[in-house]
Amino acid sequence: MHLTPLLLLLLLLPVVSAQTVVTVTQDAPRPTSNPEWETDDTFVNAVLNTTNAYRAQHNASGLAWNRTLAAYASAYLDTTGDDCLVAHSGSPYGENLAKGYPDATASVAALGDERGGYSFDAAAYTEETGHFTQLVWKNTTDVGCGRKLCADDAWYIVCEYWPRGNVLGRFADEVDRPESPAARTLPGVLFALLVAGTFACGMTA
Repeated sequence: MHLTPLLLLLLLLPVVSAQTVVTVTQDAPRPTSNPEWETDDTFVNAVLNTTNAYRAQHNASGLAWNRTLAAYASAYLDTTGDDCLVAHSGSPYGENLAKGYPDATASVAALGDERGGYSFDAAAYTEETGHFTQLVWKNTTDVGCGRKLCADDAWYIVCEYWPRGNVLGRFADEVDRPESPAARTLPGVLFALLVAGTFACGMTA
């Protein structure tokens, strides 16, 4: 697995017509002062820019920011306590969680960097790549995220997606191969460019 320091948690969330799966990632605590966490507009732009950079490489249209989804994510974070319990909300949306990254760009890029472990031939869900597949799911159109500073000085980000991704049996249609040959052979390159200089240690591509 190319993201060995990450702790991954798998939950299965049923829907009426299909079963979906979502995942969570966690890294060691990082510095707390960063405009991407502290300024709303900067946070939104970082999430959208990083998300849509990955989506563009997989023939998926860019996501729009959805205030309803963002409000849901923020309200859920308010219930997690000072210690920020890392667990899924049971939302009706697609959901990714991440904690402990230096900024929003790095948090989203860590999700997309799971691409290196995804088999486009098998076209199926795996615990190690569930963040990535939700991130680039073609049918998804909207995203909204919230963030919270936890008692251990780590930032916790929750992102909600609509329509939800990771629907079992739909991966071949919804997760396209990367259009760039470089993306196929060097899955960590975009991640490295996006977060160059932000990690002191802890992440490997």
